[in-house]
Amino acid sequence: MRKIRVAVLMGGPSSEHEVSLMSGRTVCENLDLSRYEVLPVHIDKAGEWNLPFEHVLDNSDIAFIALHGEYGEDGRVQDFLETLGLPYTGSSAHSSALGMNKAASSRLFRAYGLDIPEFNDIARHGDWAYFKADFGYPVVVKPADRGSSVGVNIVRNEDGLRDAICNVFDISRHAMVQKYISGREITCAVIEDEKGVLPLPPTEIIPKGASFFDYESKYSSGASHEITPAPLERNITLEVQRIAVAAHRIINASGASRTDMIIGNDGRIYVLEINTIPGMTSTSLLPQAAAAHGLGMDRLLDHIIASAIRRFGM
Repeated sequence: MRKIRVAVLMGGPSSEHEVSLMSGRTVCENLDLSRYEVLPVHIDKAGEWNLPFEHVLDNSDIAFIALHGEYGEDGRVQDFLETLGLPYTGSSAHSSALGMNKAASSRLFRAYGLDIPEFNDIARHGDWAYFKADFGYPVVVKPADRGSSVGVNIVRNEDGLRDAICNVFDISRHAMVQKYISGREITCAVIEDEKGVLPLPPTEIIPKGASFFDYESKYSSGASHEITPAPLERNITLEVQRIAVAAHRIINASGASRTDMIIGNDGRIYVLEINTIPGMTSTSLLPQAAAAHGLGMDRLLDHIIASAIRRFGM
């Protein structure tokens, strides 16, 4: 059989450019060359592709999206690939945009019965100068449309709230002020196979030297202690996995996703956000969970590509 030609899209005009390059390189290095022909496609910070669109289209059967943050996870590159007529991995443009919008997806999760922390969303052009959190302190202030914990701050009193919101508005037009939930940080990834949505073992995240799983904790080797499978009672593990599957289905995600949660000290499990293009670096959580399930990186990539092939009817 002819090999499947895979264009791996990496980089992009986002705050997560460098992380995306790491993910893309890892994908290229781990695709099974007996099954795939690999075409690395680098997109610079200005959004320029290193190869002409026509060349990518003529030499690819499918695009593997390893783009994180804006342009990659917000639906824009998916829309563009659809205009080119090139199938791609992961979620549709609409589902990607919904997952990237933390406020919109949180409202949807709540509507479907999932627990989420109380929050307010604030627009940069709105009247926010005198905003006060009405659910007490501490609060988490973060961009409503970024990933990798970029721009996230924990604010412990009113004095720091305005500065934290201003810092968010330096990188985003929308801020989210969320009630801080004390508890255990848990993430759970799911992948798709021919039978449906398959939850992987959850991971507990214990940052070292940080109060939460920030950018450095995520991408610096040894900066966090990640335990997979998470040391949870079986019923809690099953509930975490149920929630991850539910979140994936609620936004109609495809291929793979990873849902971040907090098991609160009150015993409730709160959904923080869903990631529709989880990282693929050497320290990323989806590959760790897949390995705990018995899937190496090459087989994980097979699953993601096979899901896209089914979705596009290739």
